[in-house]
Formats: sequence, C-alpha cells, structure tokens
Amino acid sequence: MSYQVLARKWRPRIFSEMVGQEHVVRALSNALDNDRLHHAYLFTGTRGVGKTTLARILSKSLNCEKGVSSTPCGECSACTEIDEGRFIDLLEVDAASRTKVDQTRELLENVPYAPVRGRYKVYLIDEVHMFSGGSFNALLKTLEEPPPHVKFLLATTDPQKVPVTVLSRCLQFNLKRLPFEQIRGQLKKILEWEKLEFDLAALGLLTRGADGSMRDALSLMDQAIAFGGGRVMEPDVRAMLGAINLERVHDISLALSDGDAGGVMSQVSALAEQAPDFAGVLQDLLGLLHRVALVQAVPEALDDNSGDLEQVRALADKMVPEDVQLFYQIGLIGQRDLPLAPDPRAGFEMVLLRMLAFRPGAPNQSSTLRAGSRKRTQPAAEEKKTAESGGARPESPVKSPGSRKPAAGAEVDLEKWHEVVESMDLGGIARQLANNCVYRSWDGRTLQLQLDPTHRHLQVGSSQQRLRLALQDLLDADVKLVIEAEAAQVDTPAMRQARTREERQREAESEMAADPLVKTMEERFGARLIPESVKPVDSTGSGK
Repeated sequence: MSYQVLARKWRPRIFSEMVGQEHVVRALSNALDNDRLHHAYLFTGTRGVGKTTLARILSKSLNCEKGVSSTPCGECSACTEIDEGRFIDLLEVDAASRTKVDQTRELLENVPYAPVRGRYKVYLIDEVHMFSGGSFNALLKTLEEPPPHVKFLLATTDPQKVPVTVLSRCLQFNLKRLPFEQIRGQLKKILEWEKLEFDLAALGLLTRGADGSMRDALSLMDQAIAFGGGRVMEPDVRAMLGAINLERVHDISLALSDGDAGGVMSQVSALAEQAPDFAGVLQDLLGLLHRVALVQAVPEALDDNSGDLEQVRALADKMVPEDVQLFYQIGLIGQRDLPLAPDPRAGFEMVLLRMLAFRPGAPNQSSTLRAGSRKRTQPAAEEKKTAESGGARPESPVKSPGSRKPAAGAEVDLEKWHEVVESMDLGGIARQLANNCVYRSWDGRTLQLQLDPTHRHLQVGSSQQRLRLALQDLLDADVKLVIEAEAAQVDTPAMRQARTREERQREAESEMAADPLVKTMEERFGARLIPESVKPVDSTGSGK
C-alpha cells in the first residue's frame, strides 16, 4: 500500500477527533442533536485550521444511514464514501476553478432535484471568496431559499471579499488559529502512535513553524521524519527549517539591555556563522520583546509556549519598559526597511545599532565608545609618552559631553537638587520625574523627595528605579528612594528651567526689538515683529 501523508491519514472523521475549534464543534453538535439545522453555513479562518474538515464531518452527520446526529457511525456506506471522497450527493467545488457565472449556473441547475442516495444534497464550496460578482449573484437566490433537501457549506480564508448579501444568508463560524500547546500535543500523540523517536524541543520548532495551522504542522513533520531518517530531533529540525537557537536571541536582548554594542556585534558575528535568515532573526527578536513587554504589563497573561518563560521573566526584570517599547518600534521599522539594505546582515546590524543609539542615555554611552575607540588607536607618539612616564597613562583630555558626574571623593550637596539632577545621566521619564521633585531629607541611607502632585503620573516603578540607580552611581552608596506626591515650598528643577527659558525668551525678544535693522524695517516697510518667531540662541549658536 502506498504511503499516506500524515495530514490525510490523521484528518479527523468525527467531531470528537477535532483539535481545537471547540466553540464551532459545540454549536454544530447542538444543532444536529436538536434538529435546528440552517440551510447555509460559512466557515472562515486561516489555512489548515479545519474549515473543510468540519464541513465534511457535518456532511457525514447529515447523511449517516443511522440518522442525523453529531456522532455519525463512520461505518455505513454513506460515511465510508464521504471519508473516501466519492459520495455522489456531496458536491465539493473549488471556487477558484469556477469563477465564471456560466459555470456557477451549471452547478446550481441540479439543486431542485432530490439527492440520489443520501438524505441531503450537500454543496461544499471551498474558497468561495474567489467567485466573481456574477457568480455570487447567481448563487444568491438559491442560497436564500434552497429546497429542504439541500445544504450549502461554504469555506473561505478571506471573508472580507464575500459580499454582505451572501454573509447575511449564512450562519458564520470563525475558526481560530490553533494554540501552540494543542498543535504540539497532537504532534506528540501522532509520533507516539507511529512509534517514532522524537524530542519535545523539535516539536516546539515544528509548531512555531506551523504558525497556528495543524495541516502545516503535519506537513512539516512529514518533512522532518524524512529528513531525520525516521527520527524527529531538534538538531535535524533546526537544520531543516534554517532556524536559530532562541538562546542567541536572548543573548542579543541581554546585550541590548546592557547597552553593550561590542557584545551585540559579537553575538551577530557568532550568529552569522550559521548563515541564518536575518529577517527571521529580527522577527524572533520582536516576538521576544513582545513577550517581555507582556510580562512587564500583565505577568499572568504569558504562557510557556516557547519553553523559556523563566528567561523571559528574568529579561523583563532587567530591561526598562521604555527600552522594550523603543526597541520594538525600531525593530518593526527595521523589518520594513531590511530588504533595502546592502545585505541582510548589514541591515540587521544597523537595526540593533539604532536601538542602542536611540535608547535613553545613549549619547553618553556612544561618546564613551568613541573615546574608547580613540584610546585603542592612540598615535605612536602618545604611546611613547606613556612609556616614558613609567607606564602611567595620562588622563585623556576628552570628556564625555553628557557626563557631569563629580570626581571621585567630591562631596555631593543633595540640597542643591537642581544641580544634582543636571549631574546625573538620566533620560526619558526618569529625568522628568527627577526634574519635578524637590529635596526633603537624606540620612545617608534613605533619600526623601517631594513630587509635584500635578506630575504624579511620572511615578511609575521603572522611572523611580532608574532614578534610584543613577543616585547610587552618583553617591557611590546604596540608596533607598522615597518619593511622596505633595506640594513643595520651593521650585522644582523643572520650574527653574521653565523660568530660565521664559527669561531668555524675553531677553531675546527685547534684543530683537531693539535691533537697528528691525527698527528700520518697521519704519520703512511697516513690518511687525512676531514675538513667537524669536528663539533664544545658546552659546553654540543653535536655537533652543
């Protein structure tokens, strides 16, 4: 006997064998058992989730010689012939091959005639959205008032293209993509039944590759069995799919969270040795970032479908939520632009470098990297000078422009909170939080701050944690940070900054109004100075 592919061999033949789609199975079973049958059903959903299979089981339930029920016997001639695809009263039609209106009319000519052998004549029209407008018009009247011996079962992957007039004449069932656990469980059951060697990691890879489709999962497993010589093991499946180890993606994410550009590039270099699909790697990275964001926002919502739940939780504790969101957004845009890159690896590397460049605090970090680069490539004369000085390397005159941390040993006056804020390397919400606080007390262990109540929305766990870490770095000590939202008697740094900006704006407007050229233009041409168009200029000459 010739080999039968798994997708056909393991196609469900009764409702109880269906994997998933419980909401549809329950509705159809109740309708069959209580004799509340509609004349037309529409099954929608992505490929391989059971649309045609449900339609065939429903056909069998309608025509089983032992009576209409949700449990066809599977042994009578009607059930057997439907399973084998040769039941004369089940007309299966591929709408893609019958797009012309004449073909549709020809199909419907036999609707008035009674079934030859069965109880019902069943029209199963697959991919019905492929019908032309004329074909749908030809179908409408028959679909609305068919003879009592006719049932229409329609299936489509694109219900948006089905006219509303057709949808309104059908009972519509939306089939879901199958969950990870259900697909992996079915693959495990089949391999155990077939007595084939396997490991769960390999099944996880096959399940992810199936993307919610049971048929795709079975087809991939057929391929894996052939590839592995009757064994379904992780190394073989990974090689077959061209997949990378998720550990690599976790390592890249960790390096990103640390702002370690060297570590990121080292991981990409190791990854390149496997000749991966970098677009797929970026998708895996986005998937991981999504799961990290989910853990940070709703911890109980994450499942362990990928078998790395603990790693994801550890990453969620380590990464700042703002960074996760920023990395995800940059990754999405990079995914769109990746085909335009000179080569996939370069495009992937630039996406990662962009994540590092735009994360809060990146200017200081990038300048440090640049300084480190100069340090590694210092001229021979400087090396000679270093050697002559007894091996002690002279302090570099280049300072990181964003870093104003006091020198080691210098006392930090926390009462001058506005100066403390300026000296810390903070960005994003954490800097806004610091700018809208004022100093209350410090006992060498606990720092108490007052937050302007109008900005209490800034006091989220991640921003307060980043501020605490920055203070620890500044003070070189463990800091317990307590922030209470209440009105203060002194100005916050944000208020001081706003007042400074207003003063500079007024000065700039006064200087512009007193400018001789401006006065001349006003007198001769009737020109008028618009205050909003005047911008103060900083010491570098750029507008602020």
